[in-house]
Amino acid sequence: MNNLNKNTFAIVIFVVYILCFSAIALHQGQSPSDLWTIAKLGYQSVTPVLFAVGFFVGYAWKWPIFRGWLVPFPNLNGTWQGTLQSTWIHEKTQKPVAPIPVILTIKQNFIHVSCVVRTAESSSHSFIANFWLDPSNQVRKFSYSYQNQPRPTVVNRSPPHSGTALFELVGNPVTKLKGTYWTERKTTGEIELTFRQPDLLDEFPKDLGVHPMSPTS
Repeated sequence: MNNLNKNTFAIVIFVVYILCFSAIALHQGQSPSDLWTIAKLGYQSVTPVLFAVGFFVGYAWKWPIFRGWLVPFPNLNGTWQGTLQSTWIHEKTQKPVAPIPVILTIKQNFIHVSCVVRTAESSSHSFIANFWLDPSNQVRKFSYSYQNQPRPTVVNRSPPHSGTALFELVGNPVTKLKGTYWTERKTTGEIELTFRQPDLLDEFPKDLGVHPMSPTS
């Protein structure tokens, strides 16, 4: 993550290393009085430090106790739902399309985040995603760029395309994602999402309704 406070993280690892070193020396009843003893205790301390770092990167980074001072970005894991309002104008009605029901699934760990957006007609997979956090300027944003793939039956009016979405992170902890998107098709729009569930849905839920451009809508 680009927003990680590397200096703070390095200091924490150093402190953990010193604690492991001291604990092993105390347990073995050894005093680091010569170079060989120091080297041996230092080598023995590497394994528990690596275990601690691995546990933190895999699990503990989500804990609220680390939020802010060590982990600057929020935990967005799960499925978010809401609507997408496009600025695209329908050729026949000359009016904007009605709000489109949408879900966003976010899979995040300490060093990587990926996004999948689904509507009743298409899915979009991110190829880059990251946070933009600048507390001094009151900036809390999340952005990703994606490749969209529509269902074969709608490709004639909705061709594959790429685009970018930029969200404001609302609430602490985050309860809403509110932002805009733009595409290479020269279309833009607004997206507003709220948290639905911690599990990642792999298909668009029927309870959110049909796409407004669907013949059955």
